[in-house]
Amino acid sequence: MKILSTILILVLLFPALLSAKPSSLASKIDALLSSKTHKPFNGIVLVSQGGRTLYSQVKGISNFSTKKKLQPNSQFIIGSISKQITAVLVLHELDKDHVRLDVPIRAYLPELPDAWADTVTVDHLLTHMHGITRLGSPTAFTPGTQFDYGLADIGYRLLSQIVERTSGKSFAALSAEAFEICGMKHTFHPDVKQYKSLVNGYTESEDGSLEFDSLSFINSPAAGGFISTAEDLVRWNTALHSGELLRPKSYDLMITPKKGAVRQHPLSGPTDYGYGTTVSTKEDILQLGQTGFAPGFASMNFYFPATKTSVIILSNVVRNGDLREKFYYHSEILKLVREELGKGTKVAK
Repeated sequence: MKILSTILILVLLFPALLSAKPSSLASKIDALLSSKTHKPFNGIVLVSQGGRTLYSQVKGISNFSTKKKLQPNSQFIIGSISKQITAVLVLHELDKDHVRLDVPIRAYLPELPDAWADTVTVDHLLTHMHGITRLGSPTAFTPGTQFDYGLADIGYRLLSQIVERTSGKSFAALSAEAFEICGMKHTFHPDVKQYKSLVNGYTESEDGSLEFDSLSFINSPAAGGFISTAEDLVRWNTALHSGELLRPKSYDLMITPKKGAVRQHPLSGPTDYGYGTTVSTKEDILQLGQTGFAPGFASMNFYFPATKTSVIILSNVVRNGDLREKFYYHSEILKLVREELGKGTKVAK
């Protein structure tokens, strides 16, 4: 009887033992993060698939003065991932017939003194093809003829003003409504002073020391200033890509590469842009998302629709060097995830 009881217990426990065994992906990411060949990673990694966590790691310090450690609900400034939020709010106004993408922006901001307000459209702003360098100056090129990601901040700031005008609500209030739909309780426009777990951002100096970066909020909120957590960004991906935020037609517009909107990205090479998101079909795997940089913060949020996989990497330590150095762990982890996904179902272009 004891032998039979033991066998029964083992049979019942076997599935749990299998699930407890570290996956190939988890082992590879663990090995990467614990490697001594590179400067240590400081941040949060979360890989989720269809509501199930495939990998989660919280590693490092949120405040180097107090030695306070990072927590799963630590909040980070997410840089250009914010552009996806802004694009959704614009397209939500499109769904309500409050905005047209092909209309010159003077229709929404008649007080603009510049002549380019009569030629630059909402589409140009969304795709970084507007040429606006600053208010009171002519455009750097004819709107719609070139792509310049370096002009994204002013373009998305204007988009935030447009949706405020068409909705009659503040940009902060509009974003809060979207976050509520997604169940994102720890994500905020920076002007909404409700964030309580925002970590400090640090930039490495040439001598290797880490210095608190006081310029973390230098970007406009619409282009790069939103605050979020890893778990909330998974909620965002789930809601956005399951149709909770946009109508199908608007969503398709968002994730469709726009003609001419191609950036020679320092990390990934030639990169196609939709609205507020990059679109890649490399190796026949559809990948949607964005990297994000703000002084002291390096972030990544990519989503793979075929497997409903989210890859979220948030770091509050920016290493000295070029973008490849700043995003070393982000790029390597994304590569590992893509390799695992490549073993399964491929996605048609």
